[in-house]
Amino acid sequence: MTTLTLSTIRQNLAKFDYTGLGIPALVLLIMAMLVLPLPPLLLDFLFTFNIVASLVIIMIAIGTRNPLDFSSFPSVLLFATMLRLGLNVASTRVILVHGHEGHEAAGKVIAAFGEFVISGNYLVGFIIFAILMIINFIVVTKGAGRVSEVNARFTLDAMPGKQMSIDADLNAGVIDQATAKKRREELSQESDFFGAMDGASKFVSGDAIAGMLILLINIIGGLAIGIAQHNLSVSESGRLYVLLTIGDGLVAQIPSLLLSLATAIIVTRVTTSESMTEQAKTQLANPAALFISSGILMVLGLVPGMPHLVFITLALATAGLGLMVIRQEVQVEAEEQAKQDAPVAEGPKELDWDDVDQVDLIGLEIGYGLIPLVNPETGGELMSRVKGVRKKLSAELGFLVQPVRIRDDLNIDPDSYNIVLKGVVRGKGEIKVGRELAINPGQVYGELKGIPTKEPAFGLDAVWIEPSQRDQARALGYTVVDASTAISTHLNKVLRENAADLLSHDETQQLLDKLSSKSPKIVEDLVPGKLSLGSLTRILQNLLQESVSIRDMRTIAESLTEASSRTTDPEQLTAMVRPKLGRMIMQSLVDEKNSLSVMTLEPSLEQLLHNVLQQSQPGQPVVMEPSLAESLFAALRDGTRVLEEEGLPAVLVVSPMIRAWLSKAARHRVNDLTVLSYSEIPDDQAVKVIHTVDAQAKK
Repeated sequence: MTTLTLSTIRQNLAKFDYTGLGIPALVLLIMAMLVLPLPPLLLDFLFTFNIVASLVIIMIAIGTRNPLDFSSFPSVLLFATMLRLGLNVASTRVILVHGHEGHEAAGKVIAAFGEFVISGNYLVGFIIFAILMIINFIVVTKGAGRVSEVNARFTLDAMPGKQMSIDADLNAGVIDQATAKKRREELSQESDFFGAMDGASKFVSGDAIAGMLILLINIIGGLAIGIAQHNLSVSESGRLYVLLTIGDGLVAQIPSLLLSLATAIIVTRVTTSESMTEQAKTQLANPAALFISSGILMVLGLVPGMPHLVFITLALATAGLGLMVIRQEVQVEAEEQAKQDAPVAEGPKELDWDDVDQVDLIGLEIGYGLIPLVNPETGGELMSRVKGVRKKLSAELGFLVQPVRIRDDLNIDPDSYNIVLKGVVRGKGEIKVGRELAINPGQVYGELKGIPTKEPAFGLDAVWIEPSQRDQARALGYTVVDASTAISTHLNKVLRENAADLLSHDETQQLLDKLSSKSPKIVEDLVPGKLSLGSLTRILQNLLQESVSIRDMRTIAESLTEASSRTTDPEQLTAMVRPKLGRMIMQSLVDEKNSLSVMTLEPSLEQLLHNVLQQSQPGQPVVMEPSLAESLFAALRDGTRVLEEEGLPAVLVVSPMIRAWLSKAARHRVNDLTVLSYSEIPDDQAVKVIHTVDAQAKK
């Protein structure tokens, strides 16, 4: 039993992560320095460690290429400041208690700084300490604090614009979702870092003030203790305690100055792929500046009374440095030219799957003349308009429309564009950048000077006009849109007409996942219990193909769960779902009085179509007499025109048996015709028959 217990303890100890004890140990050390008296030898070690830590921090700051590469700097600065202040407290305790024993009472490091660095003269030491304080507090710390504050403010102000830029790149297909997430995280880290640096700079300034106050307290306290408690003379007390205090202040102030300088380096860095040393080497190596400086030094060196040797030597050295820079630049250019001229020794790369590109679901190819419409810096609004189209369509159709990839294509005319779905061009247009499109809605009161054209989305007569003609065109009854709006309107029409092609198994699964979060039982019963994901996708595509929104996914799922017990055929299930969505279908078809104006088939014609369908074999195309088909679709076009002339949507109501077939047959022969069945109209819906379709044909 004991062996098992010891074994368990050993296993737990082996799994323990000891690397996380560093920071807690440092906090305990700082607390010990604030409370417990430390021996001089330990003080020497800690003062030396403090100097080494400061040197390491400033070297890392100099070599950092991006401020976020040293994102832990604010926390490191806090602990380094607290360590130094803890050492001040510990050394103060030792100086005031044992200072009367001699110059090494507080350790050899403080003694060395008190005697060797300032030559044993406490007045010189005080002056040097004061100069270091002025440099640290007034110059370095104050400047770093101001830069940190400005950086924090500008970073926060720039966040919305940077986030919009990331969203725009994501929508345009320039970056993927993972890259966008990473860039958003970097943006958040950048904001947090500069905000933290704004506060961390206050640590440095407070530390500088604390160093001066500790110095004064140590001098006054040391003199009082030496004279009152140890019966030393004023001069002897001053020699011992002031020298120890100055040495203590210097040994602590030098690391403080190094950390202040590291803070200034971090906050004044301009983010590039180079370190500060590489930036300075690249940007200061300016031959023209070096030669001009060399000439000025040479002139000053020839002035009578000047130290000629020093000035002339530095002038020659500066000129030599300029020649060295020019030689290096020539050598680099020669190497680059040699690389370009060198023949390619490698054979052709073997093909792999990376060379096979997948087609984009939605693409917008533009000629190079339309690139200004995409660039926000030149006032281009096409990106935001396309995003607006996606947002509007996603809300209306009921699923997320995939991003539109916009790219330039040198194979098309400069002013042209192509709308591409699954690699196939589904829409084309021509745009005049810098002009606006005045569209003739059907009745205008004058003509415009410009370039006649056709509106790309609906084929209406239009004119490309100058922006200065906008008010005149509107006064004449034209509808005026800019180039970006013309493209986005065309894109909206093409995507709406091909909504079924935009929905795949992935989107269907997303819809099910979203519905499952609120109604898990419905989804569990439907997929894969009664229908496969492919069948459900086909049903949703059938609805979208006839411009029926699938926003009410709950009703669709409930209807399919009930109807799937009778059949699993997607076409029949689609017909069973549509009546449940009747009110949603009616929403865009009724007038302001909530009345539905429709046309119907002449009874004998409807019966004739019934007979044709009954005689057709299941799964086979419906064969109709050519003269009957021609008369039917001509009559439907005439009826559609009648309703449109009255400002009403073209709606045909037929029996449920022939609705699906007639809708499919008329889809590409009669524009803007909605075919409904009697069962899809709610019982309380007011219906007004405006026209009866009659096709005169011989059987």
